[in-house]
Amino acid sequence: MLGRFGVLTLGVVAFAFQNLKAEDARDLEFFEKKIRPALVENCIKCHSEADKKVKGGLALDSKEGVARGGETGPAVVPGKPELSLLVKVIQYDGDMKMPPKGKLPPEVIADLTQWVKMGAPDPRTKINADIAKNEKKPLKGENWWSFSPIANVKVPAVTNNLVRNEIDNFILSRLEKDLLTPSPEASKAILVRRLYFDLIGLPPTPEQVKAFLSDSSPDAYEKLVDNLLKSQHFGEKWGRHWLDIVRFSESSGGGRTALFPDSWRYRDYVIRAFNSDKSFNRFLLEQIAGDLLPTNDNREKADNIIATSFLALGPTNFERQDKKVLEMDVIDEQLDTLGKAVLGMTIGCARCHDHKFDPIPTHDYYALAGIFKSTKTLIHDNVSRWIDHKLPVDAETEKKITEHDAKVALLDNKIKELKKKTTTKGDAVKKIIDPKDLDGIVIDDTKAKKVGEWTVSKFSNFFIGSGYLHDENKNKGELTLSFTPEFSKAGKYEVLLAYQAGPTRANDVPVTIFHGDGETVVHVNMQKNPPIDGRFVSLGQFRFENSGQNFVLISNMDTMGHVTVDAMQFLPVGGAEKVVKTPAKGETVDAKELKKMELELKELKAKGPVRPVAMSVEDDKKPAGINICIRGNVHTPGPLVPRGFLSAVKVNNAPKIPENESGRKEFALWLGDDSNPLTARVYANRAWSWLLGSGLVRTTDNFGTTGEAPTHPELLDFLAAEFIKDNWSTKKLVRKIVTSHTYRQSSEESTLAQQKDPENKAFSHMNRKRLEVESIRDAILMVSGKLDFAMGGSTINLGTSSEYGYKFTDYRRSVYTPIFRNNLPEIFEVFDFPDPNLVVGKRNVSTIAPQALYLMNNSFIIEKSGEAALHLLKENNLSESQKIESVYFQVLGRAPTPAENAKVMSFLQEKSEKEKAQAWPLVFQAMFSTLDFRYLH
Repeated sequence: MLGRFGVLTLGVVAFAFQNLKAEDARDLEFFEKKIRPALVENCIKCHSEADKKVKGGLALDSKEGVARGGETGPAVVPGKPELSLLVKVIQYDGDMKMPPKGKLPPEVIADLTQWVKMGAPDPRTKINADIAKNEKKPLKGENWWSFSPIANVKVPAVTNNLVRNEIDNFILSRLEKDLLTPSPEASKAILVRRLYFDLIGLPPTPEQVKAFLSDSSPDAYEKLVDNLLKSQHFGEKWGRHWLDIVRFSESSGGGRTALFPDSWRYRDYVIRAFNSDKSFNRFLLEQIAGDLLPTNDNREKADNIIATSFLALGPTNFERQDKKVLEMDVIDEQLDTLGKAVLGMTIGCARCHDHKFDPIPTHDYYALAGIFKSTKTLIHDNVSRWIDHKLPVDAETEKKITEHDAKVALLDNKIKELKKKTTTKGDAVKKIIDPKDLDGIVIDDTKAKKVGEWTVSKFSNFFIGSGYLHDENKNKGELTLSFTPEFSKAGKYEVLLAYQAGPTRANDVPVTIFHGDGETVVHVNMQKNPPIDGRFVSLGQFRFENSGQNFVLISNMDTMGHVTVDAMQFLPVGGAEKVVKTPAKGETVDAKELKKMELELKELKAKGPVRPVAMSVEDDKKPAGINICIRGNVHTPGPLVPRGFLSAVKVNNAPKIPENESGRKEFALWLGDDSNPLTARVYANRAWSWLLGSGLVRTTDNFGTTGEAPTHPELLDFLAAEFIKDNWSTKKLVRKIVTSHTYRQSSEESTLAQQKDPENKAFSHMNRKRLEVESIRDAILMVSGKLDFAMGGSTINLGTSSEYGYKFTDYRRSVYTPIFRNNLPEIFEVFDFPDPNLVVGKRNVSTIAPQALYLMNNSFIIEKSGEAALHLLKENNLSESQKIESVYFQVLGRAPTPAENAKVMSFLQEKSEKEKAQAWPLVFQAMFSTLDFRYLH
């Protein structure tokens, strides 16, 4: 393992990766993010050579141990989960079941299975330690190129006369050294299409193409660039780039995925930010600490709050019952996203140990983690949720909302009072109830199977049966109670637990329901009064068999506070409507009356004005540092680490974190400081990659030692320095790049370039770029006349409660299509839409059979081709040849060649006049299927 501030030399890194070449950076990151924490949390305590606990001869704390296996054979067969014993035992497939105390959560099982399927990549090998041992004086982190200050580079002189701005000097200088010749400028028809798609994501209309072709003024190109940069559609295109980076989605993705009904506000904020050319460092500041910034008006205040949705909309399993683990997982995801998105660093790889390859010690990881631990992102309950922050509104709207809220509060209080009276006033409810007086199957605590010494109590005088049990806040992890019902028939039952609430009770009591479909763990907060009749809390509805193998287990494992248990109730789902019984006087309060009032309340809430909210975060009331989690396990705390930043990233006059604040604002200022060597470089490289098809650093999300070095380091520093000098302006950076000869080059490559530079790292010609799926879809809709140009707002269909089975039917621009983590439109999946769980700086571009099949057979393509043909046929005054030209200009942005015209004409001449009406849709569909449509040249 590396020293705290050490980093391997370039030669050593190259040697390490020659030996680890089968495990690319993404595989290793998957291990660090998903697999190592799972093994540490669930397996290492019994299977660790380091701790001398190797049950069954199996050690899971090293790659060698996993490969060697144990007494029953190899634990893993790389690439074959179906043959791997590890996968079988965690799936409880057979007699051997691990962990023995309970099945792992489904997402952990899925991660481990995926890991084996990937070939079980594992960096825990002695090679890294041996290399570090051989390198007696490891270089400091700042010696890696990306940690050095941005250089004030001199623009090189060149002999070529193709220079349009300084970018060309750097590119041509490299080409001259490599004895390569730059390609000539592309035709105006190619350039106009390239600019439209690259800057606004839409095709130029035939009229726009012809206007540019006919403009012979010397600054025609620059005028077009400036007009496109002013377009409101610029923010839609470039905002989508940023949404790729920040893993934007409108659902949580984890567990029973939840919809994010207000995340669209963040999407719209991003689009507005790019349209207004908000300085990038201010853009970062608002997203990380907008809620902490002073504002001048309600619009600015709302935008600043909405911006922090960035921290809240990551993939999250809100159902996770271990809230400490959930909180740390959210913090880790926030750091991982910020690290890659802004710094090009895999910070998350330092959660369990010092980063294997970059100068990020575990100490620095937890210094940053303390900032986000001091930030409240979640509201905890049985199922946690995000924070909805109220947005400011105008005075008139505020008045209406206040009046409506008062009506809601009045009715809500009436309902609460009625519920209160049924359980506490006088003799309205008998305080001690016989289990026989309750519906369903009721098992008193006296009938439960006990492990350990539970204490019987009657102190509260408000219990079921003869008393209740509590653990006296002792012997944690040693006491359990199991309740095994005898069902007359199998079916679905609601499970309810009765307990005695109080301020000294435990707030995270684990209750495991072993039911017909597996097992479910629910954590109960016994500090809260039971919501049902003041006695019971529902644990959920489950399917039970009448085999006698289904039961409920209550434990005091890892609890802090007294655990109390009174009774367990099993109510058949779909039976008689429940009533709150009052056996003392034989009175009842019919649940129908309560339901009626609750329905009124629901309708009142739905009809009235709703205060807008945004997903957000807020500073914790007690900000502080965080303890290092040994091996990444939150339950094994190590030394306390004060909040701070990455020590290897040198920033002039780094801000100090106030004791009474989280430090988010200071972190954002540190990121956006002019002297930060990474932030401007990473973003300038992203812009270059989006426009040229590949970055100056090809690993756009990884500027660490496992990423590629820049092909043109001086050019990257020049662009970063210009970006900072131009007040971090995206539009000025884009303009600089697209007005260069380098960007305007033809995509035709010379034979010499093919031989000497097959990957075009010297940029001797323009890279051919496939259109992103949004542009493919939007262009087809635009040609068909169906594209809806409306901007902003929520686009999830009204009444939607789940992403599963969602129907994507709108014709808005694709940037407004709802993005769900488990359900995407088919065209998005086919044409490589990025995974909304991950930071994606460069999209995958695949060439697969389903793409051709989609374009040939999908109803969307067929329908839009037909609608485009209908528009064309309405032009009665056009000849066949003119119609062909119109199709080419609409779809490809150019006139057909004589050969292309003749080919389409021949196809049409084979048809009768009646058949031609059906032929034109086929022409459009054929055009949509061409490479010329899907690619920019």
